[in-house]
Amino acid sequence: MSTSRREFLQVSAATAAAALLAKQSRATSSAKLKLLILGGTGFIGPALVELAQKNGHTVTLFNRGKTRTDLFPDIEKLQGDRDPKKGEGIKALEGRKWDVVFDDCGYYPRHVKASAELMAPNVGHYIYVSSISCYAESTNKVEGGDENTELAKLADPTVETMGKAGEFYGGLKVLCEQAVQAALPDKCTIVRPGYIVGPDDPTGRFTYWPVRIDQGGDVLVPGGKDDPLQVIDVRDLSAFMLLIGEKGTKGVFNACGPEKRMSWGSVIDACQKAAAKPANLHWATPTELKAYADVEFPIWAPYEGDSKGFHTWSNARGVKAGMTFRPIDAIVKDTLAWWKSAPEAHRGKKLRGPEAAKEAEILKALKKA
Repeated sequence: MSTSRREFLQVSAATAAAALLAKQSRATSSAKLKLLILGGTGFIGPALVELAQKNGHTVTLFNRGKTRTDLFPDIEKLQGDRDPKKGEGIKALEGRKWDVVFDDCGYYPRHVKASAELMAPNVGHYIYVSSISCYAESTNKVEGGDENTELAKLADPTVETMGKAGEFYGGLKVLCEQAVQAALPDKCTIVRPGYIVGPDDPTGRFTYWPVRIDQGGDVLVPGGKDDPLQVIDVRDLSAFMLLIGEKGTKGVFNACGPEKRMSWGSVIDACQKAAAKPANLHWATPTELKAYADVEFPIWAPYEGDSKGFHTWSNARGVKAGMTFRPIDAIVKDTLAWWKSAPEAHRGKKLRGPEAAKEAEILKALKKA
């Protein structure tokens, strides 16, 4: 046999093998799965349920049965409490088997440890939603942190309160991650989102900006137009979670978008485009706003000092695993449309920005300065 003939056969065999592997991979990712969502009625849950149903998967929800009970009447719902010491606790999960479990409502390690250990023998994959807040606060000073960045630590790991202004939130998320990893060392994925935004957002943080600018008039905007900003639409986060569940992808992933660096100015521009009519924007530097430290300007963080790296987390690992992001223009437009059409009871908390009177007061003071 000639060398060229041998090489041709080798290449042909390799190509056939690659095609077979690709076909098997597609078959695996398109298989119909049994999914369990712990919670499922809040922000991430409904977006995940809708996408999972669209992909033909069977979904079961586990929650207390107290929130938005009208959602998804056609799927199985198990009732209980994340705290195994309350009522029936997590007994409804005993002996049940699922291909993938999505835990997007675990905030206290004792609760997460209980569910992860109970289901470990009977589930194929446990996906836990953590947070970028899991990183040590000091790391916010440095740009481009990745999944190996130093994690937050709690002086008291048994605490079961978020503390003042959520001071314990990040450390608790770290302990929840560790509980999952200990119970399912080879069967878990940790997803660490930054700000989750988009339609149905109950926090009123990102939503403040498209709604406020749509109201028109003089709008106070903090920072500089080139300041970085990271957000991920809840639909993109859910799509990534479902993708790694379908593919069985394991590991730890930052979930911050978009793929390329986004400026704060481009976000405000998107709000202006979506507004009924453009507002009169008044940009104020961090120095000018120091006298108003008690006023919240949601989502944005000063691109300096202790928060310089806050909106610069690396998402390279997630992008490589298939995470994608829709344009900021689409996020803003859809968020504003949702806010205008949703019943007030479904909008969650009030918008998180400054009250109108306070905004006017600051603008007046800045004009005099």
